[in-house]
Amino acid sequence: MEEKTGKRSLGPAFVRSFLRCYFASAGFNTRGLQNVGFSYAMQPGLEAIYDDPAELAKARKRYVKHFNSHPFWAPLLVAIFLSVEVQIRDGRFPELLLDKLKNTTSYTLSAIGDSVFSGSGLIFWALATVNLLLAGLHTQAMLLGIGMFVGLQIFKVFTFWSGISKGLGFLDELKRWDLINWGERLKFANGFLVLLIWVQLWPRPLNVWDWYGGAVVLGGLGWVVTTGKVAREIVAVIVVVLGLLVKFV
Repeated sequence: MEEKTGKRSLGPAFVRSFLRCYFASAGFNTRGLQNVGFSYAMQPGLEAIYDDPAELAKARKRYVKHFNSHPFWAPLLVAIFLSVEVQIRDGRFPELLLDKLKNTTSYTLSAIGDSVFSGSGLIFWALATVNLLLAGLHTQAMLLGIGMFVGLQIFKVFTFWSGISKGLGFLDELKRWDLINWGERLKFANGFLVLLIWVQLWPRPLNVWDWYGGAVVLGGLGWVVTTGKVAREIVAVIVVVLGLLVKFV
């Protein structure tokens, strides 16, 4: 972050790029997906890296192409590509490899983000909030939301800083975080939270055989969906019907 180009320090420009990451999805479009927001975030850093207007124009063109990834990874991706641009400028990274690197990195992180953040983390927050609200713990529910929001901002700052300071090397460190397996663990926790919601909403005293029977039915329905024997839409209708029967019988 202390590196200088000419008389300009890269630090302030990189901070501006980080702040623009919050608008990475603002210009979403059907042709380039997130390319408008992503190139907007890259702009301050590229202007600080390249003094030559011709080289700056070439660098800009590299980021107006199709781009898409999970928005929580935007700071890390912007940081990594700014780090790579410094290497391209200094002749330490071949420009022709950038497109392959950009696509591989963004799509890989997108899959991880969809699984861990959208498919596990956000659902965990939602289910935990519902549990707390049903238990009448409104203050704790608010504190949970604030805590997770602050944690997300810390995560973005940390990954941006790591991407700038370590460049592509940070991807090896990220691999050791084992996020995919952590996402699977969160899914088990989410299943437990769903069970707690059922307990809180159950309209009559708990009956052990009701729960055993329900577990067998739901397990069987999950099996037929997983094996492709029955369409999930049909299973959803069956679940609704069973729920109505339990309520009115």
